[in-house]
Amino acid sequence: MAGLVYFRKVFEGAEAVRYAFGADPEDLPRSLTLDKGSCTSTVEDGRTDYLALKASRKINALHTESGHWPARGMSAS
Repeated sequence: MAGLVYFRKVFEGAEAVRYAFGADPEDLPRSLTLDKGSCTSTVEDGRTDYLALKASRKINALHTESGHWPARGMSAS
């Protein structure tokens, strides 16, 4: 399955970071929150689908590489 997801950080606190994400860089209608301690994610709308998983995996990979939560990004496969 081919996929494309864009994400942008909208909030970062001491324990969590929240991202808006979606298939169109101009329209990021969904929200994903990552727990900083466990790096697990929760999707605001409850739909843990391919797009949500793809965004979560890419955000965590970028965090692992740089040590910082990315401001924005995308993943394509």
